[in-house]
Amino acid sequence: MSSAPPAPRVIAVVGPTAAGKSDLGVFLARHLGGEVVNADSMQLYRGMDIGTAKLTPEERGGVPHHLLDVWDVTVTASVAEYQRLARERIDALLADGRWPVLVGGSGLYVRGAVDNLEFPGTDPEVRARLEEELTLRGPGALHARLAAADPEAARVILPSNGRRIVRALEVIEITGRPFTANLPGHDSVYDTLQIGVDVARPELDERIARRVDRMWETGLVEEVRALQAQGLREGRTASRALGYQQVLAALAGECTLDEARSETVRATKRFARRQDSWFRRDPRVHWLSGAAADLAELPRLALSLVERPVTA
Repeated sequence: MSSAPPAPRVIAVVGPTAAGKSDLGVFLARHLGGEVVNADSMQLYRGMDIGTAKLTPEERGGVPHHLLDVWDVTVTASVAEYQRLARERIDALLADGRWPVLVGGSGLYVRGAVDNLEFPGTDPEVRARLEEELTLRGPGALHARLAAADPEAARVILPSNGRRIVRALEVIEITGRPFTANLPGHDSVYDTLQIGVDVARPELDERIARRVDRMWETGLVEEVRALQAQGLREGRTASRALGYQQVLAALAGECTLDEARSETVRATKRFARRQDSWFRRDPRVHWLSGAAADLAELPRLALSLVERPVTA
């Protein structure tokens, strides 16, 4: 007598950029009868396709993908709004007997979707003061202040990401606690299996360089030009996205396109290290090798995690 198939639960496929999360997510969703829910903060933006390595409709293999192309590039990202959208979609899929497969490398977005996480409010006066200081002094000075107040937050927020630095300093001022202290323990609101795709640093760095080369070859510069006409340069979140920020600088005459390309590779490698560090701190992530030599086994090993009881 065969055992009943496991009841649908949330699967989160996480890890650094270029590790192979998207393809594994499609495989799991297709095999389990699920649907993909995007957890990449920049793939929520309409038109930001090449630079975010968004899967094409053909690459999605007929698997429905949710929370892609949600916001215009002028919209400022909000993790709280993403949390609302993601949980609405996850709840609907579970109610329909479908497996939600959350895929992405934006650590706070993943936690916002599946964990018992509440986001502090905002104070317009504090925010305005910090944003004025950001304009006058630049993100480096504010990042140094953040490093003194909350070293852990400073380690995971890029020194160039003025928006997130301002938000962290705002939360510290409002709550009187470090920004990271507002992140609770690992308490999920769903029955969730987290699968991390692990690729050794030298191979991952090579993949990142090849990916950036492909982005240039397939039209990233033209994509940025088109989005600039739609307000990308004024978008406080989208304009800081890797690749887009560098091409915008080149289009403004601040560097050459070749220099922008090289800086995109360097910045993406740094970002991948931060992503990896974020997910490594979560003991619930089950790591599987996504190295080229192990790719053939990756889907089978991922399914073995799904099909047997796994402790958090």
